[in-house]
Amino acid sequence: MEVTLSQRLQKLPPYLFADLRRKMAAAREKGVKVITLGIGDPDSPAPDAVVAELVRAVADETDINRHRYGCDVPAEQFPNAVKSFYSRRWGVELTDDQVVTTMGSKDAIAKLPLAIMDPGDIGIAPEPGYPTYNIGHVFAGGSTYYTPLKKENDFLIDFDSIPADVREKAKILWMNYPNNPTTATATLEFFAKAVEFGRANNILIAHDSAYSENVYDGYQSPSIMQIEGAPDTAVEFFSLSKAFSMTGWRTGCVVGNPSAIKALTTVKENIDNGTLRAVQLAAAKALDSAEQVIPPVNEIYKRRRDLVVDALNKAGWNLEKPKSTIYIWAPVPEKYNTAESPSGAFATELLEKTGVVVTPGRGYGPAGEGFFRISLTYPDNVLKEAMDRIIEMK
Repeated sequence: MEVTLSQRLQKLPPYLFADLRRKMAAAREKGVKVITLGIGDPDSPAPDAVVAELVRAVADETDINRHRYGCDVPAEQFPNAVKSFYSRRWGVELTDDQVVTTMGSKDAIAKLPLAIMDPGDIGIAPEPGYPTYNIGHVFAGGSTYYTPLKKENDFLIDFDSIPADVREKAKILWMNYPNNPTTATATLEFFAKAVEFGRANNILIAHDSAYSENVYDGYQSPSIMQIEGAPDTAVEFFSLSKAFSMTGWRTGCVVGNPSAIKALTTVKENIDNGTLRAVQLAAAKALDSAEQVIPPVNEIYKRRRDLVVDALNKAGWNLEKPKSTIYIWAPVPEKYNTAESPSGAFATELLEKTGVVVTPGRGYGPAGEGFFRISLTYPDNVLKEAMDRIIEMK
């Protein structure tokens, strides 16, 4: 028997990275030596101190709850570490009802719409942007209004361009700065506009802050929670995946509006059983030692950023070095602009002729067309070989 897909699943486009994995597998079957630069999964291990705390906690025979459901016996050390981190990093003082532990960001991004959206509601998402924003809306029975991020506007959301009828039906607006995939950054002034937009339209502002700690050249990214009134209007998603090289650990938090935090917690209580206590304790260790363990990781990404941007610029691109994230967002060569999908045509030919996999901008929505993304989460020698291949084809 073959099951019939639900209408919700039928509404979803192919998941971007699943499609990339299939194309890579097909190329390897043809004997192509594939180099993938497509997925932002750090190649460096988690910091030694964090790993050591995980091992200690798993082996701690005095902790009789070490093997139990993480939701039933949560480690209070982690939300305490979140509050301390926000205080040290941004001068933001969070209360207990403004913090919830999550299984990374992606899981929570998909669950929050289940808590606050009904069929027929609208969620506003940036385009290009992370596909999971739309996925959460679809699973909740809602729909997505995409607001384009344009280069001429520094890839910032233009709140004034969002139609009045969308504002009336919208329950949530997603933002992501530092931005994936464009690498754009936002100021506190921009966040203040976002908070005012949410307040004026009774729309929850959901800020995905997954890359706030991947910063270079002295740049420090702000938090929307620094804005007066933000805890009444917004929530912020923070993940340990990228900055701490802990993608597979699935741990993070959401902070901000207490009613939204409570609603998300209720969804979680009915769907998941939380994160293993040992992982929560290790994550607390990571946040408590952030000032020591993050800079060495960022030095690696900065070196790789310079390697990639310098190589592409020598080949004719004209790229600025991003101040944050672990990506490079670049326009496709002009000769592909006549294709139906320039980014798709470039990525396909690049894979077929050189074996290099990049993420086509079209995969992040029509507004991402004409660009491609390179991830810096690969060793220097791999990036160098990939650049050589890309330059040779161009």
